[in-house]
Amino acid sequence: MKIIDIDNWSRGKLFRFYIDDMRIVMSLTVDIDVTALIEISKKCSLKFYPVMIWTVSKIVNSHSEFKYGWDGQGRLVKWDFISPSYAVFHKDDECFTKYVTEYSDNLFEFCDRFIEDGKKYDNTRNIAEEQPENHFDVSCLPWVRYKHFDVHVFDDGKFLAPVVTWGKYENNNGRFIMPLTMNIHHAVADGFHLSRFFNEVQGLIDSMDLS
Repeated sequence: MKIIDIDNWSRGKLFRFYIDDMRIVMSLTVDIDVTALIEISKKCSLKFYPVMIWTVSKIVNSHSEFKYGWDGQGRLVKWDFISPSYAVFHKDDECFTKYVTEYSDNLFEFCDRFIEDGKKYDNTRNIAEEQPENHFDVSCLPWVRYKHFDVHVFDDGKFLAPVVTWGKYENNNGRFIMPLTMNIHHAVADGFHLSRFFNEVQGLIDSMDLS
């Protein structure tokens, strides 16, 4: 964890403007080709959901703009890494459990943690535990192929972590296309950073080779 000296930070003046004068959260949805990710999941006997969570987590953890937050003393910090906080839906009662699986740069290690956490919280219908400070939010709407999705965080306008969502993937001429959304506070990121996220998610999916 690194404490940010806002006055001596290259983005400091922009940060203060978007925190103090005009609080803006940007939201963008982009269609992603997840054909390769589906194939890899099947080949490695992994579920698509944790593999996709890991994919976006890897890109999120690759860039500073997505790792800013506030520590327990209210100081602006950049975390060494941030972990996904995600929901698991239960078909039997149409309720969900939300918890954090600690991020790992290794796909298989993360998926193992995902499975263990799933067993731990299988009978929970709630926010399973106190969310660690170094987390970002992940959600999924696998029942619908949407065009845009927006999440409103009703805090004091200072939630800095990304909120990532995706919807149902559908076959389009032999390719599986899925909407992917990110919400991010303008204080820490601009359109360039938002666009890079989607480009790099697609690039990572296309380059993954676990043979």
